[in-house]
Amino acid sequence: MILGKKLIIVMPAYNAEKTLRQTYAEIPFDIVDDVILTDDSSRDNTVKVAHELGINNIIVHEHNKGYGGNQKTCYNRALELGADIVIMLHPDYQYTPKLIHSMAYIIANGVYPVVCASRILGKGALKGGMPIIKYVANRALTLIENMLLHQKLSEYHTGYRAFSAEVLRAIKYNGNNDDFIFDNEMLAQIFYAGYEIGEVTCPTKYFDDASSINLQRSAVYGLGVLRVACQYRLAKWGLIKCNLF
Repeated sequence: MILGKKLIIVMPAYNAEKTLRQTYAEIPFDIVDDVILTDDSSRDNTVKVAHELGINNIIVHEHNKGYGGNQKTCYNRALELGADIVIMLHPDYQYTPKLIHSMAYIIANGVYPVVCASRILGKGALKGGMPIIKYVANRALTLIENMLLHQKLSEYHTGYRAFSAEVLRAIKYNGNNDDFIFDNEMLAQIFYAGYEIGEVTCPTKYFDDASSINLQRSAVYGLGVLRVACQYRLAKWGLIKCNLF
C-alpha cells in the first residue's frame, strides 16, 4: 500500500523471456501490492519465467491481441482486483522500475491523477541510444499534438505510465485500437475528460532484446497519431462526434 492506496503493476508481455527477471527484480515491493503479467501469445518462455518468479496474476492470451489489446486485459484485471493506482511497466527492461516510487507518490498525494515517464526531459532518449530518426519523429509528432490538444507534454510516446483508478474508470479505453496507437488514444481521452498529466524524467535503454516496431508500423503509428489529434480538436470544437470521447 502507498498512503492507504493499493498499487498494482501491470506488465503487458510479448517475448520477454530474456528481460523479465531483471525487470521484476527491481520492482519495489515495499509499496507494490500485486503484479499482473499478461502474455500476448508469446513464442518464447515468458510464461514459464513468470511462474518461476512467483507472479500470481498471469493471464495468457490464446491468440495475439496486439499491444493495445494486451493493455486492456491488464487494466481490466487491475480494476477487478481493486487497484487504486495502476502503473504499466514494460517487461523488456527498456524503462527502469526504480521510478515506480516517484510516479506512485505523485498520484497517491493527489498532485496529478496520471504520470508519464518522459524520455525527452533531460537527455534520456539520445543518451540511452534512441535512433535519431525516432527522436526527430517523436519531437515532431509531440509538437503537433501539443498544438492540437492545447497541452505541453514533453512526450506522448512513452510506454511507462501511471494512472489513478478514477481515470481508468472515466475513459473508454476498451473501445480503443488494439495496436500501438492505443497509447495515444488513451492520452487524448484523458485530456478530453479534463484530467491533467504529470511527467517525470526517465532514462531509457535501447538494446537488442528491447521491444521496438519496424519502420512500416512506425509510419502507420505516426499517421494514427495525427488522426487522433485531429479528431480531438474537431470534437472539442463540436464539429464531429467521435467514439473515442
